[in-house]
Amino acid sequence: MLVFPHTCPAKHLSLCGVRMPVLEELWGPDVSMRDSRLGVGVDVRVCPDEAPHSPLWGPLRTPPVTCGGLSLALELPALIRQLRTAWRVRRGGPRGPERNQASTWVDTEKEEVKQDIEDRSTHLEADGRVSTGHAGVLLAERRGSYPLIDLCILKTSTQQGEVESGTRRKVKRLLSFQRYCHNSRLLRGLVPHTPGSLHLLDDDYLGQAAHMLSKVGTWNFDIFLFDRLTNGNSLVTLMCHLFNVYGLIHHFQLDMVKLHRFLGMVQDDYHSQNPYHNAVHAADVTQAMYCYLKEPKLAEQLSPADVFLGLMAAAAHDVDHPGVNQPFLIKTRHHLASLYQNTSVLESHHWRSTVGMLRESGLLSHLPPDMSQDMEQQLGSLILATDISRQNEFLLTFREHLDNQDLDLQLASHRHFMLQIALKCADICNPCRVWELSRQWSERVCEEFYRQGDMERKFDLEISPLCNQQADSVPTIQIGFISYIVEPLFEEWHRFTDPSLLSQTMMGHLHKNKARWSLLRYAHNSEPQAHSQAEKPGLTKPCLAL
Repeated sequence: MLVFPHTCPAKHLSLCGVRMPVLEELWGPDVSMRDSRLGVGVDVRVCPDEAPHSPLWGPLRTPPVTCGGLSLALELPALIRQLRTAWRVRRGGPRGPERNQASTWVDTEKEEVKQDIEDRSTHLEADGRVSTGHAGVLLAERRGSYPLIDLCILKTSTQQGEVESGTRRKVKRLLSFQRYCHNSRLLRGLVPHTPGSLHLLDDDYLGQAAHMLSKVGTWNFDIFLFDRLTNGNSLVTLMCHLFNVYGLIHHFQLDMVKLHRFLGMVQDDYHSQNPYHNAVHAADVTQAMYCYLKEPKLAEQLSPADVFLGLMAAAAHDVDHPGVNQPFLIKTRHHLASLYQNTSVLESHHWRSTVGMLRESGLLSHLPPDMSQDMEQQLGSLILATDISRQNEFLLTFREHLDNQDLDLQLASHRHFMLQIALKCADICNPCRVWELSRQWSERVCEEFYRQGDMERKFDLEISPLCNQQADSVPTIQIGFISYIVEPLFEEWHRFTDPSLLSQTMMGHLHKNKARWSLLRYAHNSEPQAHSQAEKPGLTKPCLAL
């Protein structure tokens, strides 16, 4: 992976053992680049004519990188084109002196697009020989490195021994140039479309995703469609957009490279095989949290730190969720249950995992230690509030504040409590969505319950409540969930908002959805009775109709 320490511009360039003399005069005698099997390392020193505290450093607060008087941040595309042209010249392609520079660059771009398509076709062929489990191991091993696809090809090629030398050269070219271009874009403050993979998105799809983001504050936002339009990167795309909407990057002077790496790590650490607790659920909760943060009663009082913590907690509140609940971890004596002493096991793990990724990415490393530690603690307090076993504790406190009318949002402690309530609402707001979205989430969460029940049955364990597919139907589970968990909390939220238009909309959907689940439960319960009557002798068809 390309590393740009503040060490010095390179003497010459080599790629796969080939010297690049075309850049020696351009970059001067101090330019050097080293090649390895898995990428190219570049050492670049800051030119002495640039003051260490120059205002030109920009929001990343790192010095601009220059070579031979040219700014890499501004003229890097031209340098990349020259580098690729020189590499092709060494391979026997069209030589620079025979063609003018403009036509060379145009043709080079055409060749690059064609080459990228060939490379992706090669990946698709190779990817068919890689199991899902193996790909997951690779992802875990290479978290935060770019690009993921290339190493999959290389790994598969090495194991299979079926890839010809030409394909190996393509792989090495990808591993070097793709990484170089990726880090170069980051130096200019441009964030790639995806945290860990290469893909081609049609311009129409990108346009539709951007159009959806313009309506991200509406309650009927379809997160499933948005996830498809972003090629499975809904969480990263949404968080980057919301951070820009609120100006959090500028306010906290966040490093874009570190921010994107952190968000990519969070998204990758969600288990995509979980029907419910996956990155799409995290994006859905984040979008709901954004809607709640916009509530007039909250929005006028929240500070940038409150918004930052609220969005971060929503995005990471279920990170690395194993797809089973706390009782399952306890009765199987899972190490997490022992680590957290059977108390808020999953929520504690989500919080600690998030803190670990924050520190690994260095996202808050530029802040004073006491400030970053305070943010980590408040993040933990928010995530721990999503423990469903503490529902009554928060509900009673919330109701008491509303009855006494003593909520003072100018107090940091009261604002933090309301962030906890908002996150709890966002986490269980699926029954308050439009029916088409609410039903999908309901079926997903029940499918996850049933999978746990199947595991418990397989290992002769007592089947947990709501996890027995033969006894617990989806309508029954949803009616109980709405009646005992969702309705009580959202009724108090309705009181808090006075009520707002959003709150009225949510309560309307909630009541309609509960009524539809009641009809489905009645239909589900009627089927066995009809079948049992049909099996009784002497009954006629008219009796069955009754």
